[in-house]
Amino acid sequence: LTEHRRTHTGEKPFRCDDCGKSFSWISTLTEHRRTHTGEKPFRCGDCGKSFSDRSTHVKHMRTHTGEKPFRCGDCG
Repeated sequence: LTEHRRTHTGEKPFRCDDCGKSFSWISTLTEHRRTHTGEKPFRCGDCGKSFSDRSTHVKHMRTHTGEKPFRCGDCG
């Protein structure tokens, strides 16, 4: 519940030591820190390209599989 309340209060207790930016969630700070360290722990097994966050990696993987999970309401 304490963590959920941050959604409403805007509290950001997790601060980046490098740039001072603050975050509501430790996981967001961890992901942000990679902009400073250059760490890219998510690697594509098909082409070897690396990514700093899981969501970008998942989107990239669709370039290999051809998956198109979203559909345009106008043209399909």
